[in-house]
Amino acid sequence: MQKKDNLKEIYHMNQNLINKLMELEMRGEIVPDPSLLKTPEQIEAIKKSAALNTAILDHVAKHIRVGMSTAEIDELVFDYTTAHGGIPAPLGFEGFPKSVCTSINNEICHGIPDENIILQEGDIINVDVSTILDGYYSDASRMFAIGKISERAEKLLKVTKECVELGLAAAKPWGHLGDIADAINSHAKANGYSVVIDIGGHGIGLEFHEEPFVSFVAPKGTEMILVPGMMFTIEPMINEGSPDFFIDEDNGWTVYTEDDGLSAQIEYMVLVTETGVEVLTK
Repeated sequence: MQKKDNLKEIYHMNQNLINKLMELEMRGEIVPDPSLLKTPEQIEAIKKSAALNTAILDHVAKHIRVGMSTAEIDELVFDYTTAHGGIPAPLGFEGFPKSVCTSINNEICHGIPDENIILQEGDIINVDVSTILDGYYSDASRMFAIGKISERAEKLLKVTKECVELGLAAAKPWGHLGDIADAINSHAKANGYSVVIDIGGHGIGLEFHEEPFVSFVAPKGTEMILVPGMMFTIEPMINEGSPDFFIDEDNGWTVYTEDDGLSAQIEYMVLVTETGVEVLTK
């Protein structure tokens, strides 16, 4: 219902936009379906979800420590989310068993919290929080250094942050998703790292995962046009070695680096506006 209402409202409010999208498509550009463009009312509702998502990550940041189990992180996320009227989006999503993803060291993404996984001095961990509030979705992740970490881990976290910020700076209304990817991939390669190819970002807002798929290795000037009203995630996975990976055969979720090297990921959720790109949660 949200998508149908969305399409109807955008069509009646901005026929010029629809015409522009049709013209771009006729020229061979990839354009978003109008149903992916959020209305002002939807944007305001999604921003409330995003604000809660940020607050949850802040809550984790205050409590994460050496000796804590990843199950305790999961409990922090579940309790804070539900106490503030939200629902953890990962919980039960396609069978995922927990409320948050916790990925440590050589785990690229989708790590499953467990009472037997204890944070050790020197670990780096990605905590990926996704929230539903009043039916609207938000998503962001942060990297945390546990105690004193190695110089190689410090460099990886620094470059990963730089990659996301460079990708954000490259995102312009009526530009391309490939512009973001090129900025990220170029910086990662310049620092001797690789970007995971087959896992990327995604649209979000009315559903957990919407179109488009957001590649972080695509060439500049390619992929979907960035149209005001689009929402998606910038979340490159930066590996210190090869971009190759494998998925845990036992749980079917956790993604590991093929060469056992470290991996880092930082995720921003963004909105394309008429004048730029706004970060909604990070």
